[in-house]
Order: sequence, then structure tokens, then C-alpha cells
Amino acid sequence: MADDDEYTGFQDARQRRVKVTAWVVIISLIIVGGGATVLALLFG
Repeated sequence: MADDDEYTGFQDARQRRVKVTAWVVIISLIIVGGGATVLALLFG
């Protein structure tokens, strides 16, 4: 049963890391996409 407990803890930590990574990617895309849109409007 100890292996199951360790795996559960590892899975929770992994899922948390995946969520953080996903949010960082989403925010980066919004910032970069928004920046590209602003530049296109200014210089387009």
C-alpha cells in the first residue's frame, strides 16, 4: 500500500505542475498575441 500512497502524492504534484504550466502558456499566448495585434494595428 505504501507504493500506492507514494504514487498518489507524485500524481498530485505532477497534476499541479501541469496546471501551472498550462496557465503560463495561456497567459504567454494572450500577451504575445495581444502584443502582435497592437503592433499590427499601429504599423499595419
